[in-house]
Amino acid sequence: MTGTAYPAGVTSEASGGYAPPDRERWVAEDPAQRRSDRQDFARDRARVLHSAALRRLAATTQVVAPTSDDFVRNRLTHSLEVAQIGREFGAALGCDADVVDTACLAHDIGHPPFGHNGESVLDRIAAAAGGFEGNAQTLRVLTRLEAKRSHEDGRPAGLNLTRASLDAAMKYPWTRGGGPAGSPEHKFGVYPDDTDVFAWVRSGAPDAQPHRRCLEAQVMDWSDDVAYCVHDVEDAIASRRIDPRALRSADVQQQVAAVAHEWYAADLPVDALHAALQEILATGWVPTEHTGTRADLAALKDMTSRLIGHFVHTVELATRERHGPGRLTRFAADLVVPDRIRAQAAALKAVAAHFVMLSDERRSTLDVQHQVIAELVEYYGSDARRVDPLHAEAVGAAERAGDDRARLRAVIDQVASLSDARALAVHQRIETGG
Repeated sequence: MTGTAYPAGVTSEASGGYAPPDRERWVAEDPAQRRSDRQDFARDRARVLHSAALRRLAATTQVVAPTSDDFVRNRLTHSLEVAQIGREFGAALGCDADVVDTACLAHDIGHPPFGHNGESVLDRIAAAAGGFEGNAQTLRVLTRLEAKRSHEDGRPAGLNLTRASLDAAMKYPWTRGGGPAGSPEHKFGVYPDDTDVFAWVRSGAPDAQPHRRCLEAQVMDWSDDVAYCVHDVEDAIASRRIDPRALRSADVQQQVAAVAHEWYAADLPVDALHAALQEILATGWVPTEHTGTRADLAALKDMTSRLIGHFVHTVELATRERHGPGRLTRFAADLVVPDRIRAQAAALKAVAAHFVMLSDERRSTLDVQHQVIAELVEYYGSDARRVDPLHAEAVGAAERAGDDRARLRAVIDQVASLSDARALAVHQRIETGG
């Protein structure tokens, strides 16, 4: 069986595979404020579930704008579905279900308006402050921006999650340019301002080798990939952006395979990605037509269930084959995703990309979104009085200190905190002079 996995490490068997340092929080909390029947990791999950940052995702696009159709997903429903997949998948391997659930719920809360498109614009604008990356912003939200706890000196500590949950939420545990050989420079998980909390998170795990993600983070990442590749195709078919009959065209299949290679799996040959798409279609799970009837929608749901089960169960079996039975947590094992399965997931992602993200309609929308993000940064950056109270203190402190870099970062935090809907509403006020 082919695939990529790092050498297995060792983790404590205490407390079901989680050692005391895994349950520690960055800021000590008053024991009198906690319920005796509430576990540490369950508290983490509740904190993310009740956070403003998670609620914001309800008005943020996944792939198809949520205002365009009652069926399609937004980033909040996507995150809930990732959490459902990850919770059961992680538990089957022996991970604490709440740790994985927390990481899955949190995985997108750092995404700015308009997702990866907004991310690329903010990365360019924020170059002088260390750039922008949605996963690095997630760590920043969890440990600084979301209001819950503070250090004794008044510095914010975000939701103050346990070390294990924070580590599980880190998809790229390294700073910009500090990733493993061959990794894209623009993919990183820690800003220079947040290296202190990153060091604290990783210090509690002696097996946390540089660049290595804990198993819970790998489960979160694969659950996200599975939800992404399956649900985006479902949404695109349901909203009539994909005609399933077109997927049977040899020319379309070749085009999809090329997109899969360019965007999602550069290390896999186009022929392998083409074959992977054909394997998925040969299962008979993907409908051959869709007219929106009850029967058609039921067929779509059946496709989704079968594909998710296939992707999760196959990876579970491959991981067990590599690491054996028993409870797998933290750095005791690494997820094994066979190349054939990874190719199938990449091919499905490329289906949505080809028909939705690369459409003429989408390209014109991207240009508008670029302009909106850039003008929002200028709007908030030109007058601190426009900044929300949550971010105003950081902007003011930077201004008093004459720290342009810190001020830029605080303004970027403000813009990144907006949902798609609010970003467009604020921009509309700018244009109308309101």
